[in-house]
Amino acid sequence: MTRTFFDRIRSPMVRALFPGLLLTGVGVVAFVAVLNQFLERDDLYFVDQPVLSGLARERTPWLTTVLTWVTNAFGPGILPILVGVACLAWWLATKQWRNPALLVGAMVTSTVIAFVVKAIVHRPRPPASLQVIPGLETSFSFPSGHTAGAATLVLTLAYLAWSGPRGRRRFMALTVGSVLIIALVGGSRLYLGYHFVTDVLAGACLGLVTLGLVVATSGWLDFRQRRLTAAPGIAG
Repeated sequence: MTRTFFDRIRSPMVRALFPGLLLTGVGVVAFVAVLNQFLERDDLYFVDQPVLSGLARERTPWLTTVLTWVTNAFGPGILPILVGVACLAWWLATKQWRNPALLVGAMVTSTVIAFVVKAIVHRPRPPASLQVIPGLETSFSFPSGHTAGAATLVLTLAYLAWSGPRGRRRFMALTVGSVLIIALVGGSRLYLGYHFVTDVLAGACLGLVTLGLVVATSGWLDFRQRRLTAAPGIAG
């Protein structure tokens, strides 16, 4: 039987951390690639303005209302409250702290990273003429915090759900569901004129980075638990 690269890793700790670190690395590489598209004024940069202008011309009252509800639900005023209440209820119902803590930690990490990157990149929002409510969004534009938060939430929840009973169909359903929700939230930010395409893509990449950190943390906790469980037998 052919041994994979993963099978050749001898250190149990490295084996535990490797999947998460690999995901984080992929997310970082993708994020840097999108950032370079903006900084270097490369291919993706030149679709930013046309996409927003095209969407602004196609707005309809009913769709604007629906996508405003979507973007508000994943905004900084509502999403932290929903996540906090849900995690508290989760902990009270299961009496287990690990998964709720991983989710809260992921959301905090994603928010902090997005805030720091916004301050460093310093990209202005799209023109007020393209925004549904001009001047509503006053923070910097890159990356999209709404998209980063949505990606972090659904990807982390999908991973925690898949880490229980596993199967190909379950994995595909969780993956497709996560992608659709991320696309819906990111699309709402474009449609409403509050972010550029590169902002939204960068936010999704940050969600992948945070997912990798969650997977690595979960792997380390599993590794630590196995060592603690094996310790009495080793001592005997």
